[in-house]
Amino acid sequence: MPIRTNRGRSAVYRKLWGWPLRSPRHLITFVIIVVALGIVVATVIPKAPSSGTAQPAGDTTTDSAGATGSSSGQSATTTTTTAQTRLTSPLLNPTPAPPSPQALDVALKWVKAWVNHPAGITAQQWLDQLKPYTTDEFLPQMGSVDPANVPATKVTGAAVSVDSTTSSVVADVSTDGGTIQVTVITTPSQGWRVSKYDKAG
Repeated sequence: MPIRTNRGRSAVYRKLWGWPLRSPRHLITFVIIVVALGIVVATVIPKAPSSGTAQPAGDTTTDSAGATGSSSGQSATTTTTTAQTRLTSPLLNPTPAPPSPQALDVALKWVKAWVNHPAGITAQQWLDQLKPYTTDEFLPQMGSVDPANVPATKVTGAAVSVDSTTSSVVADVSTDGGTIQVTVITTPSQGWRVSKYDKAG
């Protein structure tokens, strides 16, 4: 096995560096290779930082609205969309308002139908009493209730508003079995209808 020495490596290095100087052809070839490498490096290196900075520019949507160019145009569009969403979102929240007399009347009538379950009444007959005052979505849920399990038999007080907006009213109605809290909402085609009930806290 040959022994590697520093002298041997130096000889190899001298041959490599001396190769371009052996002939004009070697020198021209060497220059062409160096120029080509320089062009490749000059082309690749500037693209790296530009691609790295493009993403933060796209993410910064607040400060780039006044700039020009495609990235600033995208930022301005995003900012406008966000502003529109923030402006319109409060409109989705119900506006507080005095309780509607019609809503309180529906709440009272619904509870009167709810407590009306004499002996021998069927579940369907009991549901038929509730139907004129109940939303179509909530009525099937009431179908799972056994009228015999309703703890009240009569209403003992008026419907009192607990919370009200332009589209819903929460009212407490006193019965001989405790106070019932009823949520009444406005529907597009049926007017005010009960969508929920529970024992008042």
